[in-house]
Amino acid sequence: MHRTRIKICGLTRPEDVQAALAAGADALGFVFYPASPRYIAPQAAAGLIATLPPFIGSVGLFVNASAEEVAAVVAQAPVSILQFHGDETLDQCCAAAKAVNRPFLRAIRVQPGLRSEDLLEYEHEYRAASPLFAGLLLDAFVDGYGGGGKVFDWALIPEELAPRVVLSGGLNAQNVTEALLRVRPYAVDVSSGVEHSKGIKDVAKIRAFVDAVQAADASIP
Repeated sequence: MHRTRIKICGLTRPEDVQAALAAGADALGFVFYPASPRYIAPQAAAGLIATLPPFIGSVGLFVNASAEEVAAVVAQAPVSILQFHGDETLDQCCAAAKAVNRPFLRAIRVQPGLRSEDLLEYEHEYRAASPLFAGLLLDAFVDGYGGGGKVFDWALIPEELAPRVVLSGGLNAQNVTEALLRVRPYAVDVSSGVEHSKGIKDVAKIRAFVDAVQAADASIP
């Protein structure tokens, strides 16, 4: 059976980390963008990361941070993978990842006018530029950066790219089954869809989301 990996992002509290782990999340995301309501200080994130069992990924989300700023955060909070979610250039992403020797995801905020061919070209350029490139994360375009709870047109995702992408943007327990049946991505990323309020997760919503992903996986031939 195909198994879609699950990332729960925007974690700020020990109890939410434990809820995500208990539900079966594969990766946990920590937002190091000070303007975000889900921001967590590196020292606090370090304490949460220290509680993670083996084989659970920790993802550090950055927005327009310099290589030096990324290095300073990772020195305190040793995340296993980076996620660049702002307007960073290809060279900036590669330089920051190289500075800390971490694989990285490039978030693409899907805007009107973006074509399927553009997504394939993005992936090709990043993969050719750095051996640390791990894949694309596709999110909806909103004012600001991330956590907008908006869905984009999944039909834009090329069939040949889908098995390698992380699908994000407005996912919740009510729509993730449809998303998986239509897109069949490698992984899904949820933040606002499992929250009680910004930065505060809801245990029941996390459990329902994971259950919905697992149900979709079970129905895929």
